[in-house]
Amino acid sequence: QVHLVESGGGLVQPGGSLRLSCAASGTVFRIHTMGWYRQAPGKQRDLVANITNGGITNYADSVKGRFTISRDNAKNTLYLQMNSLKPEDTAVYYCNAWGIAVRSWGQGTQVTVSQ
Repeated sequence: QVHLVESGGGLVQPGGSLRLSCAASGTVFRIHTMGWYRQAPGKQRDLVANITNGGITNYADSVKGRFTISRDNAKNTLYLQMNSLKPEDTAVYYCNAWGIAVRSWGQGTQVTVSQ
């Protein structure tokens, strides 16, 4: 079992920045991919970015050039650096982990981009 806890969300103005963190615990050795998803009210949960154990990254077109995903394996922590934030980025951001017998989600952290 893998337990994920997100943090770092908050209220920022358009153009601002936030860094989200996701701390993983449990059978972390079974994880091969971690990622960030987001969901706004009334909308589907969509992929923001993910990263494999080998460091291969993938980004949604809407965040390319603005967001950066990274992982610190020593700390079992996933990060999402978000720059040039837009109101359209407002959502609950969820961390996930995929691997052998692993399909885990965190509880989410709210990101609000507004004046």
